[in-house]
Amino acid sequence: MIEKLNYIKELPFFSSLDDEKLKVIASISKVTNYSKGSILYYEDDISNKLFFLVQGLIKVYKIDKFENEIFLYYIYKDSLISELTTLHNDMIHCFSNAEFVEESIILEIDFLEFKKEFLSKNILNNEFINEILLKTHQLHCVVNRELVFDATAKVAFTLHNDLKMFNSLKRHEVSFMLHIQPETLSRVLNKLKRNAIIDIENSNVIILNKEMLKSAYKGSL
Repeated sequence: MIEKLNYIKELPFFSSLDDEKLKVIASISKVTNYSKGSILYYEDDISNKLFFLVQGLIKVYKIDKFENEIFLYYIYKDSLISELTTLHNDMIHCFSNAEFVEESIILEIDFLEFKKEFLSKNILNNEFINEILLKTHQLHCVVNRELVFDATAKVAFTLHNDLKMFNSLKRHEVSFMLHIQPETLSRVLNKLKRNAIIDIENSNVIILNKEMLKSAYKGSL
């Protein structure tokens, strides 16, 4: 129980709660460990749990009709994982697949009890709205990346907004994630380096000029 409470306290989502309400969260939740490569849920699954990522990293993706994986975004620690479109149902529908990229710890909360003990009493509503807005922003970024950006803009946007993740992956993994060829990724990185926007040391990208990097995906470079 003490360990579970400590995990709950680590999550910014619950930072406004007093000790009594934190104990209520603990009473309607459990902590689960997941290994790298395991699946939290598949597209079209239905769950009665709210999932929060306490530690680790999750890849969210969909599968197209040709069985190709379409990367959407990563979920980092201290984040709500569950995809919610309404609070009127007691079950949560999953619209994508969620796979653990590294060993992770999940807080699972009974959604019906959470609604009864908190949301129905106007507790944590603002935090919940902020998380839903964050999900919406992530999907806007996906739309830009897949439908608007060219290869240079895709790479620049990723470097500007997620440099740590970019440097943690192998180049072919980044290419796969951005849906561009590895050769294209190399050309874009070399171009950004020639323009003194980035540097590359020991295979890690270092940003030299954030404003010019931003311009590369805003269309003004």
